[in-house]
Amino acid sequence: MRVFEEVGFQVNSDKALKFFQDAGANVDDNIVRLPRETVMDLVDVAPSAVTLYGRQPKHNLNLGGTRVYAGTGGTALNIIDGTSGERQRATLQDLKTIAKLVNGLENIHFFLLPTYPSDVPVEDVDINRFFAGLDNTTKHIMGGVYTHEGIQQVLRMAEIIAGSPEKLRQEPFISIILCAISPLMIDKEYGDMIVTVAGAGIPVALPAEPLCGSTSPVTLAGNLVIQTVDSLAEVCLTQLVNPGTPAIFGSVASSNDLRDLKYITGCIEMGLLNTAGAQMAQFYKLPFYATAGMSDAKTVDAQCGYESALSNLLCALGGANFIHDAAGLLDFALSVSLEKYVVDNEILGMVMRAVEGIKVNKDTLAFDLIKEVGPGGHFVYNRHTRKHMRTEHYQPTLSDREHLEKWQAEGKRDTAARAKSKVEEILAAPGYRLPQELRQKILDESPGIIE
Repeated sequence: MRVFEEVGFQVNSDKALKFFQDAGANVDDNIVRLPRETVMDLVDVAPSAVTLYGRQPKHNLNLGGTRVYAGTGGTALNIIDGTSGERQRATLQDLKTIAKLVNGLENIHFFLLPTYPSDVPVEDVDINRFFAGLDNTTKHIMGGVYTHEGIQQVLRMAEIIAGSPEKLRQEPFISIILCAISPLMIDKEYGDMIVTVAGAGIPVALPAEPLCGSTSPVTLAGNLVIQTVDSLAEVCLTQLVNPGTPAIFGSVASSNDLRDLKYITGCIEMGLLNTAGAQMAQFYKLPFYATAGMSDAKTVDAQCGYESALSNLLCALGGANFIHDAAGLLDFALSVSLEKYVVDNEILGMVMRAVEGIKVNKDTLAFDLIKEVGPGGHFVYNRHTRKHMRTEHYQPTLSDREHLEKWQAEGKRDTAARAKSKVEEILAAPGYRLPQELRQKILDESPGIIE
């Protein structure tokens, strides 16, 4: 709050600046300073829970409190070939393929558009990215946007699918990401877009990405101050534009490698920072968009596994509501891997089992059973064991739990090889597509869509 009052933040959008001026902010040459009372009043207006809908009820995400969901993220420029290991520019077809794959992975709860299609004209990227998601998965779709025209096209497409603008606002199955520029700045383009999206009443994620030692102090606590102010400033703007806008406080905070200033994604500090961000969100009673699950490895190897697992587990146990980047990303977030989506699906299944914790009640304590079996007995074929064995313990879909001899007989396949087989299995099966009449209506209204 002292940063809001004594330092302020720069607002380069005239549209956004006017809302702050009208609210009585102290504005001096585009630097906005807000009394802490004003900040907290605006935070109080923002919803403490936001529901992001899927197009099937099982995919609805009720963000807030310490409820946890995890999904994809991006926007990566490359995709790793699962056979050669070489990286190549991601295409629109790659994005469609990833959407179909994610639709078949049960522990990935939402589809945040993870790649940038290199083969699509810039002016058509927004509509094609969202259409690729909406036409290949029923999970909630979130993504960044690049143009004001793109926002309008995406909203119109979603309204067609929903049936009306009102139905889309009642059950929004898309949401938009708009970022502050650390440290302490709302730039012109994103500021204008926040005004547009907040005015439309669509859920908006508002993360900031301060990096330790370059765009924030090198200390984790100092980074957390910058991240909190940056994101809260955006939350305040949404509530000035349209009180009650479903705004999601957010973080992509991480570290720089101070040897050459490259962005690091697999460091344990990223997990700590985003877990701390979740605690700040709980303090302010705001839903939280977190970042975890990435790796700086260049292939699906041990480093890829332990970096992704540690940050995902930290954030989930800290109660981060919406963990994006939790699946698929490696190589400093420059690339995605189909096989890594499958590996991360396994990691996230284990993570969510940890989030569930240990249920303690009369049935699970099982005193009567312990008394009945007694010293030296066993519980293998007891009814209580059959009742709980598939729900009390996570059932892996990828991990190898066979004896050595069977593993050898089946080809000594490692995790990456098993993941590749799972990718092929899901992609060979029929996938989801929009109903034909809706597809045709969207295509008729949006000539920029590439089928």
